[in-house]
Amino acid sequence: MTNQTNTGALQGQVAVVTGGGRGIGREIARQLAAAGARVVVTARTATQLEETCRMITAAGGHCTAQIMDVGDDSSVNAAFQAIMQAHGAVDLLVNNAGISGEAGLPWDQKTADWWRTLEVNLKGPYLCAKTVIPGMIAQKRGRIIMVSSNLAFFPMPEFSAYSCSKAGLIRLTDNLAAGLKEHGLAVFAISPGLVKTEMTIDGPIKPAPNAQWTPVEKAAELCVALATGRADALTGRFIHAATHNLNDLIARANEIVEKNLQTMRLAE
Repeated sequence: MTNQTNTGALQGQVAVVTGGGRGIGREIARQLAAAGARVVVTARTATQLEETCRMITAAGGHCTAQIMDVGDDSSVNAAFQAIMQAHGAVDLLVNNAGISGEAGLPWDQKTADWWRTLEVNLKGPYLCAKTVIPGMIAQKRGRIIMVSSNLAFFPMPEFSAYSCSKAGLIRLTDNLAAGLKEHGLAVFAISPGLVKTEMTIDGPIKPAPNAQWTPVEKAAELCVALATGRADALTGRFIHAATHNLNDLIARANEIVEKNLQTMRLAE
């Protein structure tokens, strides 16, 4: 799936990408704009957001920037009030902003440090979703994509806050999806795979020496495909950008729903 294939597929949609100033968020914003969406990128650092917007507008896309701290209630409320005043209701929210947190066993860490990771990675997506959902319900359309991680499924004692936050994000996804299905809205959790970003290269979480890197374009291509609506039957499900074939999942949607696959569940 390429940008060219999806050119114009999202024409007229308003898409908000949190953490859009760099890395995975920047690439998601770039590809959404290439597909015709009017993109708003948010982050705490203005210079990074401005660079993302310059890249997108230079390529002929539409992009604006909005300063926002996803872990702060008042910042989220103010930012989305400005976004909706300028663009109307949001059609697509990509909750991408996240941090790895401090390294250390749970009982050795400062509570504030541990909790800050949950505030950014889980509370932030909750706040953003809560803010845009009323408008989506009113217009009877909308999609939310949570950028989670495969690490949600494994214990990580040295980074317990990160794994807990990403696991919680998957559970938040299916809770929102179940509650919003009657309104025609879809919510997905994705994993971008192991992408070379500042978090993975310079951050405290070090990949295994033989780790297979995932091109950053994979997650962005998946977001564009989900934004088109053709995978709405998979609402509430977890999709890995590097290992799952979306076309195959769509073809198996009835089976996936019936057997409750592609989600976090108790294995008996």
